[in-house]
Amino acid sequence: MLIRPLHIAIAALVLATISGIANGKVYLPKQEALQLAFPGADKIETANLYLTKEEMKEVTRASGATVDSALYTIYVGRAGEVILGYATIEAATVRTLPETVMVVMKLDGAVDFIEILAFFEPEEYKPAKRWLDQFQGKRLSTSLRVGGDIQSLTGATLSAQAITRQVRKSSAMLRLFLERRP
Repeated sequence: MLIRPLHIAIAALVLATISGIANGKVYLPKQEALQLAFPGADKIETANLYLTKEEMKEVTRASGATVDSALYTIYVGRAGEVILGYATIEAATVRTLPETVMVVMKLDGAVDFIEILAFFEPEEYKPAKRWLDQFQGKRLSTSLRVGGDIQSLTGATLSAQAITRQVRKSSAMLRLFLERRP
């Protein structure tokens, strides 16, 4: 059985909740987050993307984020037969503790918005909504990086870099997913 990043995130969240690691917390459970991502949806589908080794290398190259699983989940919001958009839920380690971020993307692959679902580093390292808003409308490119299109975050450099990698990885995965669709 492959261990997916989402499984790791869930296990980390459970462990952190039970043991009281840091002062972090879960801000939004998965189902509530997906409702926020697709407010007009009557259906939210789970689409599993199975990557070849070559595709894993390509996503790593394009995003700068390590792809450690050949299985990646993309959520598709629908109103009837109309696709409203896409979302990914991506977990990562910031400094020593985990964060979980949802990246919501439009039909064309541009970032719609980002929501931090859980953050277990000290609260002062958590990026503010205003900082997250700068991703809106951005697409995967060489300039989608801290110091490029994304401003740095004083006092939370590792958080800024982790979230930017997560957005880049989600964008690269969505691009691959859209290329495969008929």
